[in-house]
Amino acid sequence: MEFCVFTEPQQGASYDTQLAFARQAEESGFDGFFRSDHFLRMGEFFSGEPGPTDAWTTLAGLARETTRLRLGTLVSSVTYRWPGLLAIQVAQVDEMSGGRAELGLGTGWYEAEHAAYGIPFPAKRFDLLEEQLEIVNGLWATPAGESFSFDGDHYRLTDSPALPKPRQSPPPVIVGGTGPSRTPALAARHAAEFNVAFQEEDLVVDRWRRARAACEAIERDPATLRTSVALTTLGGQTEQDVARRAAATGVHLAAFRDDHTFCGSAARIADRAGRLIELGAQRLYFQMIDMTDLDHVAFLGEEVLPQLR
Repeated sequence: MEFCVFTEPQQGASYDTQLAFARQAEESGFDGFFRSDHFLRMGEFFSGEPGPTDAWTTLAGLARETTRLRLGTLVSSVTYRWPGLLAIQVAQVDEMSGGRAELGLGTGWYEAEHAAYGIPFPAKRFDLLEEQLEIVNGLWATPAGESFSFDGDHYRLTDSPALPKPRQSPPPVIVGGTGPSRTPALAARHAAEFNVAFQEEDLVVDRWRRARAACEAIERDPATLRTSVALTTLGGQTEQDVARRAAATGVHLAAFRDDHTFCGSAARIADRAGRLIELGAQRLYFQMIDMTDLDHVAFLGEEVLPQLR
């Protein structure tokens, strides 16, 4: 069982802020640091300043300044990077970290950030995702000294040397989403982990079940596909702590508490997390929005995680 922090730096976090957060997560016993891959703030509460940071540039820095945390994205969009270059970037971060990189890859959805930075946003992106997964995994799996070629509808690679090689063989790939059929099937074919985020328990369990069935349909052992869930988190020793953290992130606490979240005391969060583990979660992501609140990280790591390990 693994427990990771999940951050949203586009809301306003410099590299130094992310480094302090990651170091606190490592010190507090978390297993991984995962960040969104976005270039524009969401909503009006946060300023977004000092501006966006590139996910894989950030993770490359953290690869040299942490020692144990798994490092990855939830998730990178297929619209941002050509798959051949993405495979190189992730392989390099994996080498720089001593084998701790993970790639979350998705279709992308936030059209406004594409417009803001001149990134094309095609209407149909699922086929792009499928081809990128084939290419990234294919490049990493190509034996040393051999070449990799791919001729798809959207991408073409000719006699690639498939270098550099990552330290892991291969780095884990994460596919996530709530689609009832195509997404679970894609995860079964191409991913090491299937993630469902911000959903009620019944839907999470159903999508995990569909992913396991998709594995069986292609004669893959379902036990080899890790199942995970991510929920936004507000915790604290007291109700005043929780309320203060809600206010710091522009959250209406009553609505947040009633939604699909981790919220409240250590015991309350541990109870919710424990139910998810019993239902089949093999990794939990605690999404925390205020990256300046290192005490929040310490509270979860020191008060919640020991109840779950």
